[in-house]
Amino acid sequence: MPSDLLKAPLVGAAYPLGASCDSEGCNFAVFAGNAEQIDLCLFDASGRQELRRLPLRECTDGVWHGYVTGVGPGQLYGYRAHGPYQPEQGQRYNVNKLLLDPYARKLAGTLRWSDALYGYRLTSPRADLSFDRRDSAFAMPKAVVTLDRFDWGDDRPPRTPWTDTIIYETHLRGLTMRLDGIPEQQRGTAAALGHERTVDYLKSVGITAIELLPIHAHVNDRALVERGLCNYWGYNTLAFFAPEPRYLSDGSLDELKGAIRALHAAGIEVLLDVVYNHTGEGSELGPTLSMRGLDNAGYYRLVPDNLRQCINDTGTGNTVNFSHSRVIQLTLDSLRYWVEDFHVDGFRFDLSVTLGREYNGYDPGAGLFDALLQDPTLARVKLIAEPWDLGPGGYQVGNHPAGMAEWNDKFRDDVRRFWRGDSGLRGALAARLQGSADLFDHHCRRPWASLNFITAHDGFTLQDWVSYNQKHNETNGEDNRDGTSNNASNNWGVEGPTDDPAVQATRESVKRAMLATLLFSHGTPMLLGGDECGRTQHGNNNAYAQDNELSWFDWRQALSLAGVEQRAYVARLIRLRREFCSLRSDYYQHGRIEPLPQVRDIEWFDESGDIMRPEDWQYTEGRLLSVRRARRLDEERVEVSLLLTNNTSDSHSFQLPEPRFHWWLRLNTADTQSVDQQIERPAIEVAAHSVQLLTAIVPVQSIGIAATTEAAPSEPASVAVATAVD
Repeated sequence: MPSDLLKAPLVGAAYPLGASCDSEGCNFAVFAGNAEQIDLCLFDASGRQELRRLPLRECTDGVWHGYVTGVGPGQLYGYRAHGPYQPEQGQRYNVNKLLLDPYARKLAGTLRWSDALYGYRLTSPRADLSFDRRDSAFAMPKAVVTLDRFDWGDDRPPRTPWTDTIIYETHLRGLTMRLDGIPEQQRGTAAALGHERTVDYLKSVGITAIELLPIHAHVNDRALVERGLCNYWGYNTLAFFAPEPRYLSDGSLDELKGAIRALHAAGIEVLLDVVYNHTGEGSELGPTLSMRGLDNAGYYRLVPDNLRQCINDTGTGNTVNFSHSRVIQLTLDSLRYWVEDFHVDGFRFDLSVTLGREYNGYDPGAGLFDALLQDPTLARVKLIAEPWDLGPGGYQVGNHPAGMAEWNDKFRDDVRRFWRGDSGLRGALAARLQGSADLFDHHCRRPWASLNFITAHDGFTLQDWVSYNQKHNETNGEDNRDGTSNNASNNWGVEGPTDDPAVQATRESVKRAMLATLLFSHGTPMLLGGDECGRTQHGNNNAYAQDNELSWFDWRQALSLAGVEQRAYVARLIRLRREFCSLRSDYYQHGRIEPLPQVRDIEWFDESGDIMRPEDWQYTEGRLLSVRRARRLDEERVEVSLLLTNNTSDSHSFQLPEPRFHWWLRLNTADTQSVDQQIERPAIEVAAHSVQLLTAIVPVQSIGIAATTEAAPSEPASVAVATAVD
C-alpha cells in the first residue's frame, strides 16, 4: 500500500458517481443523502483484510466524495455509513455493515450468508428495532475499481429496424452449459455466448436480437441457498453496473464485450433484461448490503404512515423509489454505461410499471420515462416494458409512453386459448394478428409496440404447453405451490411425454400453428430460446431456482433429427416474414385504404370466402378464419397475402375470396414439404389445427384511382390504387 494512502482523501468531485481513475489516483463519489459521514474502506487483493478506512469529508448535495492518490484499477473497496439507526423514521444506518457501491462496475468475492449481514439482531424479540454490532465485511463482495481499455475495432451495432426485429429470449448460462465444442471452463459464460458455435447456431435460427435474462450481479436468496438452490434467473439485483461474476470465465469485463462484438458481427443485437424495480436487499427485515445502508428513505419507497415498512409493489419485499432524482440518475447512468461501454442495443425493463410510479400511482409521463425517452444515448436503443407490477393499478398493457415496446400478455393468452380450442376467441385472435391495435393504436404508436410472445422464461416452454395441463414444480421445494396454475395449455389427452402417435401428431401440428401465428402477426415477435428445437422443462413453469439440466439447453435434443427439423421450420417462418412485408406492417391497418380496387389493406373472411359480418364475430364456436393483407411494393406492384386458420379437429375447405389472384402456397403447417406451389383452384383444403399462407404479387394497371379520404394512422398521405389482374 503506497504511503500516500495514509493521508486523508483530497476533496475530489461529486460527479461522476462511483470510482473514476486517472493517472495519479481515483475519485470516489457516493450518494447518501441523510448520512452524517461516509467512510471509504480499502481492501487487499483477497478482499479479506481491510487496509485503510478513510473518511470522505466532503458532501455536495447529498453526494459524499474524495480523491485518493495512489489508487488505481484493481483496487477493492466498500463503504461504511454513519447516521441514525431509526427504523421508525425510515433510517437504517449501521457503520458496522460494509456497503457495496451502487455504481460498482465489477465485484470481487461472493455474498456469504450470515446473520452479520443484517442491521439488526435476527434473534432479538425487538426484531428490526434492535441493533447489530457485528462487522459484515467478511461476508460481503467488494467493489473493484476498473478502467476501460477494450478495443472495439470496427464494431457497429446492427441497429435493426423495429419492423424487422425478431427477438430470442434466453439465459446466458443455460444456453451453453451443455454445448459440445466449447471448452468446459467457458460453458455458461460470456466466452461461450460469443463462441462461434453459439453464434452460428443463433444465425441459423434467423433471429435478429438476443434478449438475455438478467446479467447484472445478483443475490442468491438465503432461503434458496439453504435449500441447495439458487436464483438462477437473476431477478434480484445487487449491482446495476456489474456483470454477474459467474458469467465471466476469466473474471474480465472484456469477455462480455468480446461476446457482444461477436454477435454484432453476425448481425445480432444484444438486449438486456434489467431489474431496477427492486433490489436484493428484500423487505425491511432483509439484509443491509448497499442502498439500505446508504439512504434507506431515499432509495426505497416506504409506507407513508409507517416508515419502518417498505412498500412492496414488486412482490419481492421492496420497491425502488423512482420519485427521487438520485434514483433516476442511478438508473440512467447504469443504462448509459451498458450502451456506451458494452455497446448493448436495448433493454427489457422488468416490472416497468414500478419505474413509472409517482406518489399518486402509475403515470406514463413519470419522471424516469421522460428522462429516458429524451436521453440522446438511450432514446436510440430498443426499450421494452414489462407493463405490470403487483401494486395498485399495476396492469398497464398499452399504457406506456410512445417510444417503448411492451410485452403483450394478451397476445400470449388469446393465442394460447384459441389454439387450445376455447370458444369465442375468433375475434380476439383477429385483434392479435392485427398487431393489437385495440391496445396500442394511439399516440401515433406503430405495430412494433406490441411485443408478441406465446412463451417466455416465466411459464411453460412451447413443448410443455402441448404436453402438460398442470404445472410440475416439485423440484423447487415449495410443494408445487409456486408458479401460476393458469397456463391455458392442452396436453391433448396425455399428461407429459407419450408414445401415442396420434397425440404426438396433434402436439406437433399445434406447435407449428402456434409458431406460425406468432411470426405472421403484426408486431414484434419474441421467441423463447429452445422453442425452435423442442426444449422441455418437464412441466416446471417456474424454473427460476433450477441452475441444472432442467433449465439448461439439451443440445442432444436440439441437434437431433426432430430438433433440426423444427429449427429449420422456425427459420423458414422467419424468412417468410422477412420476405413478405404484408406480414410485418409498419402501420396499423384498419381496412381504410385500397391498394387495389375491392382490395383493402386488411380484410377478414370466413371459410366461404365471404367478408366477416358482425354476427359472424359473435359466433362463439367459430374456429375458422382467414385474413387478407395488401401492401404497395412500388408504383407497379402490390403484395397480397392470405392467412388461412383452422383450429378444429377436422379438415375444412376454404373458398378463396374475390378478386381472384395468382396465388402461391408459401406455407402449410400440416405439410411442411408443400411449399411454393401455385394454386389454380378456387378453394383450398386446410387440415385440422393448421395454418396456410398464400401470397400473390399483383401488377398495378395503368388506370389509377385516388386513395380513400379517411387515412389510417401513420400511413402515407397518398396511396394510389389500381385494378387487380384476374
